Amino acid sequence: MREQEEQQFRPSGKSGRGRRGVGTGAAALAVLVLAAGVSPAAAAPSPARDDTVQQGLNALVHSDGVPAALAGVTDGKGRTRTYTAGVGDVATGAEVPRNGQVRIGSNTKAFTAVVVMQLVADGEVELDGHVDTYLPGLVHGDGIDGGRITVRQLLQHTSGLPDYTARLSDDIRSYEPRELLGLSLRQRADFEPGGGWKYSNTNYLVAGLLVEKVTGRPLGVEIDQRVIRRAGLRHTYFPAPGELRIRERHPKGYYRASEGSPLVDATEWDPSWAWAAGQLVSTNADLNRFYSELLRGHLVPKAQLDQMRSTVRAGHPFADGARYGLGLVSTPLSCNDTVYWGHGGSMTGYETRGGVTEDGRAVNVAVTTQPGKATQQHLEKIVDQALCSAAALPGTTEGED
Repeated sequence: MREQEEQQFRPSGKSGRGRRGVGTGAAALAVLVLAAGVSPAAAAPSPARDDTVQQGLNALVHSDGVPAALAGVTDGKGRTRTYTAGVGDVATGAEVPRNGQVRIGSNTKAFTAVVVMQLVADGEVELDGHVDTYLPGLVHGDGIDGGRITVRQLLQHTSGLPDYTARLSDDIRSYEPRELLGLSLRQRADFEPGGGWKYSNTNYLVAGLLVEKVTGRPLGVEIDQRVIRRAGLRHTYFPAPGELRIRERHPKGYYRASEGSPLVDATEWDPSWAWAAGQLVSTNADLNRFYSELLRGHLVPKAQLDQMRSTVRAGHPFADGARYGLGLVSTPLSCNDTVYWGHGGSMTGYETRGGVTEDGRAVNVAVTTQPGKATQQHLEKIVDQALCSAAALPGTTEGED
């Protein structure tokens, strides 16, 4: 992966880890460096449609050089259209599966936040209660005191907990959540609890541990029962420990160490280092449904949803004007004085952007490599344009399968 400065949502995935894994014993990691003569930029897109989404995806493939791009757009009347461009496998030239599964990175944070807020609604967790109340003695270190950090501060990235991702091993391997927490606690706090804002995967790592302690069940089980099933998501899951293969139809995800270097198939690299902060697999259509169901109040009561939408100014790695709530990000739209709600995510091999508007429009776009800053901005422009025009999708509704 690339450094954080280059990746707007890079903290959801440790980009340096992908690069170091390739640089230190790629043969031992059994990854495939693709030397087949299939150029993503030369791959034929799906049949052109006279709309900005298809044009945008085609440009991502032909001009930006991503192997594949996928999008799902739902208008204000619930009609959905799916799009693809590029190839799903650069070695074989296989087609990109419509609504294929991808690793959704930090969109996972929104799912984790929903579970926590359901526990708040049930009276099992206090939003302004301290971490030590639920995980006594676990979160302590240099300037770090779980007796002063609140649950709200975890979900809002105002706790001051340092990110663990910079200290991950060069090896691509399995991690346990408490091992990851240990990597964070070896560092000094970024600031006093509530004294600033800084994006840190450690916040959601602790939130996931809190969920497990309060419920007595694995985080993946809680997300499945409380969010995935309740929202009717048919193609979303939290990978089990050691589960590396993506279960359903999917485009392969690729890592590139530097511009012009060979693409490396990273589809089945172990995702456990991301855990509560970024481990989920989903589709564009399921993400659109998840954020739509959340904003409609179908996943958490209104009081807790209002808290999730209570935001503070967000800095790097988010775009200018973005604000962070509790697992939700608001981003200004160009077409009027309003915002859309989502999160976005980055995981080795995949990048996703999207969200929903107050009137029910929903868009999500995915590409099969982690892009540089310019390509990232192109992704965000596609989302913006689609949300500004999705109120009048022509044609009939396309299925999610």
